[in-house]
Amino acid sequence: MGSFLTISNVDTLYFDRIYALHGLSLEVKEGEIFAIMGPNGAGKTTLLKTIAGLLKDQPKKGVIDFNGHHIQRLAPEKISSYGIVFVPEDRGLFRELTVRENLDLGCWGRRDGRVKEDLEYVHGLFPILKEREEQQAETLSGGEQQMLAIGRAFLRKPKLLMLDEPSLGLAPMVARVVFEALVKISGLGTTILLVEQNAKLALKIADYGYILEGGRIVLQGTAGELKENRDVQELYLGVGGENVSPKGWRLYKKRRSW
Repeated sequence: MGSFLTISNVDTLYFDRIYALHGLSLEVKEGEIFAIMGPNGAGKTTLLKTIAGLLKDQPKKGVIDFNGHHIQRLAPEKISSYGIVFVPEDRGLFRELTVRENLDLGCWGRRDGRVKEDLEYVHGLFPILKEREEQQAETLSGGEQQMLAIGRAFLRKPKLLMLDEPSLGLAPMVARVVFEALVKISGLGTTILLVEQNAKLALKIADYGYILEGGRIVLQGTAGELKENRDVQELYLGVGGENVSPKGWRLYKKRRSW
């Protein structure tokens, strides 16, 4: 399938002088899973917020084209109306509302007659949400809150689902459940753009990946190509590297080839 999100030469600034993104360009193809990886401070979250319109007067430069619409600097609600749904790192739940009430909000405004079917699908992905439907969201575990955030996002029927660090703070087994659900959602035709520090987990489900450092894309390729790249293996996958102390940290700064 062709690209339906194209970002061209985007600059996003903080305080009108600090570049968080500088000349960034990337493409996301419809119906696939794309992973954005990189160290803390690389600009990964800023990229998602720039796409979603959550940073006032940003980007300062560049074009963001989504499905034939230029969406840069539009209001968040307008961008959302085109089918872009963003799940932030803090999950964005209404913590005082119950699980069922949060899911109901995901259905708000829908008139397609498939709400009940989609709600059943969410309960199939995450059965614990059915068991917890009368609990307040704030009483859920971190993993359950992430499941609820993804379930609510799915009920909004996104064309593009963007997630910021969905595995953050989750036990490995719970993170696998969450990522398996993302694969299933993608299989229904939803395109997924995923920011994730756990590169092993991200590349396991992604079709394509980008490495972001210092506000720039420094490397890109299919998941298979990135997993075979020696710099990616050492810097992000924990494979290889000779100069490592007995306690596990590196005794030198790896020289990247990019």
